[in-house]
Amino acid sequence: MAFNPLPEEGKPGGTADRAGSATDDGHRRCGAGHGGEAYAPGEGVPLRGYAVLAGGYAGATALFALAFRKSGRTLPSRVPPWDLLLLGAATYKTSRLLAKDKITALVRAPFTRRKETISASEVMDEPRGHGLRLAVGELLACPFCLATWVGTSLVCGYAAAPRATRLVATGLSAVTISDWLQYAWSVTQERAEG
Repeated sequence: MAFNPLPEEGKPGGTADRAGSATDDGHRRCGAGHGGEAYAPGEGVPLRGYAVLAGGYAGATALFALAFRKSGRTLPSRVPPWDLLLLGAATYKTSRLLAKDKITALVRAPFTRRKETISASEVMDEPRGHGLRLAVGELLACPFCLATWVGTSLVCGYAAAPRATRLVATGLSAVTISDWLQYAWSVTQERAEG
């Protein structure tokens, strides 16, 4: 009897029952044998992909902390409210640029597919693939998910090079303010015209 890694769906005790369903191209939707299907039946949650991303995030943050400590520098004793606002606005804008801007589609394209164009020339992408590819697609298509990564990067930059990071954050914050003014102008114009 030959081994069949993709038994027919619905066979009692088959691999598909334990590890998640197969996609049309024969790939697994979730981490085989790693609880993806048990965690969220029928959703194809890529738990192993999430683990790789979380490990990469934690590892990069730990490497930064170690390098920063070895450099002999000290962390800022506090972050002034103005800098916090700059970092927050810059995190918001960078996350939206990466997840929704048409031009940054080249970063998302290997992991997502275009679903639709939405307001303000932004796009809605949906993740594709399986495993790590799907997990990265979910990250890149979600500005809320990206905000953690972007915010951590900006805070690390702020600790290592506060003046340069403040300058970059100021530029991104200026674009954020401009966006909100564009929306305010559009709403005002619509109300004035009718």
